[in-house]
Amino acid sequence: MFEQVREHYGKTLEEIRKAGLWKEERVIASPQGVEIEVNGKRVLNFCANNYLGLANHPKVVEAAQRSLKERGYGMSSVRFICGTQDQHKELEKRLSEFVGMEETILYSSCFDANGGLFETLLGEQDAIISDALNHASIIDGVRLCKASRFRYEHADMKDLEEKLKAAQGNRLRMIATDGVFSMDGDVAPLPAICDLAEKYKAMVMVDDSHATGFVGKKGRGSHEFHNCMGRVDIITSTLGKALGGATGGFTSAKKEIVQLLRNRSRPYLFSNTVAPTIVAASLAVVDLIERSDDLRKKLEANTQKFRSGMAEAGFNIAGTHTSTGSKLPVAQQAPPVARYEHPIVPIMLGEAKVATEMAGKLLEKGIYVIGFSFPVVAEGKARIRVQLSAAHQDRHIDQAVAAFTAVAREMGVVK
Repeated sequence: MFEQVREHYGKTLEEIRKAGLWKEERVIASPQGVEIEVNGKRVLNFCANNYLGLANHPKVVEAAQRSLKERGYGMSSVRFICGTQDQHKELEKRLSEFVGMEETILYSSCFDANGGLFETLLGEQDAIISDALNHASIIDGVRLCKASRFRYEHADMKDLEEKLKAAQGNRLRMIATDGVFSMDGDVAPLPAICDLAEKYKAMVMVDDSHATGFVGKKGRGSHEFHNCMGRVDIITSTLGKALGGATGGFTSAKKEIVQLLRNRSRPYLFSNTVAPTIVAASLAVVDLIERSDDLRKKLEANTQKFRSGMAEAGFNIAGTHTSTGSKLPVAQQAPPVARYEHPIVPIMLGEAKVATEMAGKLLEKGIYVIGFSFPVVAEGKARIRVQLSAAHQDRHIDQAVAAFTAVAREMGVVK
């Protein structure tokens, strides 16, 4: 049978290659960090989610090593059988306090957190209203749910309002959005979303994976940046980006929601618990970011330096966001109250081949970045997504801007 299947899959793989969408995995032979070894060469890493530079921080590594001795390697169990240690409960408590929610439940990833959320909380009588550019994990989680599905145009509050009106006949309603959208680095307009949710009696769910730890005055997330703490009902996020960069995710919400997830959420009930070393390291991360704003401030400074340098070189960049502090009606939103430039810096190039070729040439110059094209982003909006880290130094940023400029001039992308 497989010989027939082999031909079918082979054709599919060839189509992927011809379309320029083949994904090569570049092998790293070093710890994650600003300088990594790729293909036997030391290069500067500008494409990791290591926003606060904590993926290989000495105190984080030390906490993981200590936990390995004190709490062991693995739990070999799900949480409700014999997979819950004291430190799992402690991390859930600390995360709840950090993001400003009542309770938290840990998952093996944020993908699982989103995958186990919607079908647990919503049924056939209910409705989900989801942003068109939400992460794949939200999309997949929604597919598992039997609730009616509505999709509103990205960050379009007029369209969201129309969808909420259409869902008024449903029993329960939930608006689902990324807090920060990973391909563009733009922050969801949470003030307006919360206003509409209150007007039309809907819950608000935010996936804050690209915000937790560094967005907002104290890094609590997009809801803190927008002054919406207390107005968002559910936050899902990850331990695999700014919070240490390993793996693991969580859902923080009202206690009734979390208790229901503990009893009904399938990825939680049927997956091994988060490993003890990751839990201990994550507790050390929370300590670091609560005790000092230095890493967050360094990340902001690095982001501004890189964005300014690239703009001066003539690149088209996206990802600057302004908070409106919206109050209904949407057509009469309040003036801007805050401006934020996310460390996701999309270098807009348009054509997939240009993005792929530029990323390859940059690697030759010691800058590790990745080109993104359809279907990850819309056709005609190919880009290189640069991600800044608090661990980058000024010389690293200067080297990256210089390399981008040299390659872009060689390719005729900028003059």
